[in-house]
Amino acid sequence: MNNSTPNHLPHDEKHFTGSEMVRDIVIGMSDGLTVPFALAAGLTGAAAHSAILNNDIIVTAGLAEIVAGSIAMGLGGYLAGKTEIDHYNSELEREYYEVDHYPEKEKEEVREVFETYGLNSAAQSLIVEELSKDKDKWVQFMMRFELGLEKPDINRARKSALTIGLSYIVGGFVPLTPYFSFFTKEPHDGFMYSCIVTALSLFVFGYFKTKIIGQPPIKGAFKILFIGALAAGSAYYIAHLFN
Repeated sequence: MNNSTPNHLPHDEKHFTGSEMVRDIVIGMSDGLTVPFALAAGLTGAAAHSAILNNDIIVTAGLAEIVAGSIAMGLGGYLAGKTEIDHYNSELEREYYEVDHYPEKEKEEVREVFETYGLNSAAQSLIVEELSKDKDKWVQFMMRFELGLEKPDINRARKSALTIGLSYIVGGFVPLTPYFSFFTKEPHDGFMYSCIVTALSLFVFGYFKTKIIGQPPIKGAFKILFIGALAAGSAYYIAHLFN
């Protein structure tokens, strides 16, 4: 007979650990879905008063934007990741210097950290003395609990650039594909199908993005959809108005 109760069951903590990659995918995909969609919408609005603008030109302009946008976004991700690594290394070097030259001051800062957790003076002193015996662990403790810095992945910059760039390309082809000649012949036909496909993609993307990070998925889906619709609608009507 099994007398185990729910209290005896192993506790499995489930925490989301892919925040950096998800953030990069969100950055690339959201811009990839929105910017080319707005560009195509603007050109479609202008095409209503122009005999020159057609689907081929809209596709060419869209492809050029996707290439330029993915490079720019990927480079931005690379620079952000590189800056994070450089900042961490700079602070790490400074912390080693302070531990070597101002050990008592650094010990006092460790005490202040544990004081915020409610430890008494005796416990603080004991922990400080034990921690200060290992300089590397001491510095790592200061980096994490004094400065709030975690050691970044040395490949973070390259991974970020690749993830953002590819996500932008994937997202950019969604609103642009309906304009290809084997789907539609006229800009407004392409725009109609692009609106449908992109709206569905934005909704699904927003749903899963917010669900992954533990937020209300339906609310997030409508939020992403609204942003994309606002950008495309503004571009379309401004181009239409000026023409």
